[in-house]
Amino acid sequence: MKTFQEDGVTFSYPENWRLDREETENGWTALVQSPQTAFVVVSYDPNMPTPAEMADTALEALREEYSDLEAEPKVETLAGQPAVGYEVRFFSLDLTNTCWLRSLYADAGTVLVMCQCTDLELEQNEPVLRAICASLRVEE
Repeated sequence: MKTFQEDGVTFSYPENWRLDREETENGWTALVQSPQTAFVVVSYDPNMPTPAEMADTALEALREEYSDLEAEPKVETLAGQPAVGYEVRFFSLDLTNTCWLRSLYADAGTVLVMCQCTDLELEQNEPVLRAICASLRVEE
């Protein structure tokens, strides 16, 4: 396993997955891509938007791309904190995709986690995506 750590946000991911990190207008984004289509995006915003705002913004961006998506609100514990977001399903290139969005506060910012995979690979990759999420730690 490899580890990503920045601004009090830490998570582990498989060695054969590729990490790309970029600066954004409001912080940074780390994309962790599997050898197939599954991926995890972790975004950090030091401006402290509410977790609900970050999750809603991500959902709206997905809606612009996939107008027929279905979304169900979800709250769960992530990194020992309450995380709000959505379970999302949509079609892309004739494939059903599953995506989950979760957002939570860190010590000096707000974190958004988005996991996505085609349903053809879900059985293989969902446990890996869930393990990456389970490894997430944020400084409080």
